[in-house]
Amino acid sequence: MSCSTMKHLSSSALAAALAFSPSASAGLINTNMISRAANSSCAALELAGLKNIYYTGNDIYENRTHSYFSVSAQLEPYCIIQPTSAEEVAQIVTTLAQDTTRNFAIRSGGHTVWPGASNIENGVTIDLGLMNKTTFVPETKVAQVQAGSRWREVYGALEPYGVTVTGGRTSTVGVAGFLTGGGNTFYAGRRGFGCDNVINYEVVIASGQIVNANATENPDLFRALKGGSANFGIVTRFDMQAFDAPELWGGLVTYPKSTTPQHIAAYVNWTNNIVNYQDGSAITFWTYDPTAKDVIITAAYEDTTGTVAAPAFDEFMAIPDQTSSTMRIDTHRNLTIELELTSGYRNVWYAITFENDVRLVTKALDLHRQFVDDWKAQSPDGDFICHGILQAIPTIFSEHSVEKGGNMLGLDRETDNAIMFQVQLMVNGVEQEQLGRERMVAFREAVKQYSIDLGGGVDWEYLNYADFTQDPLSTYGEKNIDHIREVATKFDPTGVFQTRMPGGFKISKVA
Repeated sequence: MSCSTMKHLSSSALAAALAFSPSASAGLINTNMISRAANSSCAALELAGLKNIYYTGNDIYENRTHSYFSVSAQLEPYCIIQPTSAEEVAQIVTTLAQDTTRNFAIRSGGHTVWPGASNIENGVTIDLGLMNKTTFVPETKVAQVQAGSRWREVYGALEPYGVTVTGGRTSTVGVAGFLTGGGNTFYAGRRGFGCDNVINYEVVIASGQIVNANATENPDLFRALKGGSANFGIVTRFDMQAFDAPELWGGLVTYPKSTTPQHIAAYVNWTNNIVNYQDGSAITFWTYDPTAKDVIITAAYEDTTGTVAAPAFDEFMAIPDQTSSTMRIDTHRNLTIELELTSGYRNVWYAITFENDVRLVTKALDLHRQFVDDWKAQSPDGDFICHGILQAIPTIFSEHSVEKGGNMLGLDRETDNAIMFQVQLMVNGVEQEQLGRERMVAFREAVKQYSIDLGGGVDWEYLNYADFTQDPLSTYGEKNIDHIREVATKFDPTGVFQTRMPGGFKISKVA
């Protein structure tokens, strides 16, 4: 039976056909057959001979649904399908695009926190979790990373060779979303963003064709994928330039909130000095902790050469009253495992960028403190986490990007060092999430307006941390927006990835 004839079957006929499908005989869809068959998308995939299709009530379906980092993202698709190869992804895309009308989602690691980004209700979720192999090619020092991998798997596969790649700083983040959104790494000061170190993408485009995108083959798509997100197809493999890597010096150090002024001064100076010492990384968190019922400061320091307490860290090391420290020599993988965030909450995140100015950082953190105080006053259970996070965005990052051919982020327009301020609110319950989003939008707008009023606003938002109430693609600059739009039209002329895969940020929605 062809996929095209499936559209004309009645529910009872579909049920009969599915009763003899390979997956049905394997016990994957042997209950509620008629209601499942009524969903033509899942039925079409079954009839196309595809495997690893799971429905609600199946253990794998339930486990994969609950494995999303944020409870907000734990939606219930009609079915989840787990391909094992680019060829199967191509068959899935062809089947869904040509023979069905239901929408679909694509999942790599499932770490994007807002609902619908990498999952879907009333549709099909294409879950790349079984495509998680990393192959190292010693002759070229290229790591071939399948798109369903998480960074802890990638680093673990590369450790025996003494190499690593510019990947995520949290171990359970997925490879695909991270790299197509840009990718801030421990190595950004020396090597640019994660996407700048991809040398080839294997991509399934809307026609079902599998193409490669690199500096010589489909170079327009190659550049567009460096920050252009899921606007062109489904990346199934990333070939990354690996490099020799010693163990790092790094860990987490905690402080009382009373040391905030010293941290602000040290971070602004650190950001300005990255150009002079490109092998370090520092991220500082102001975190409301429900156990402590107060804000504490946690700093993640890393030196990618393994140098212990290099002089560039002196101002941080001089901050008094450390309450704990895990600083040591350790592997890239282990340091990212330590930097794991707490799961099991509903999440609302945002990130904006402003110039590296003590006044702007101070205001942002004052507003964070006020937000926490206001949220404590209304929280029904007191069980919430709220991070205010500083991440340096110096011009040297984008200079490395330009050296490697450029990306879509548009940061090369900036002539001054900047800081990305990210806020993560983690709460329980749908109502708290809705209220949290309302207040987070107001918080974001207040920080943004203050930076503009002081002449320090930066028109750039990091896609990987953006909420759906933001429009990060619109901040990439007119030239890059035009390039993304042109490439999306070329490789997806019917707009499959603009309309049928609604998750993520779409170039068609940028004015």
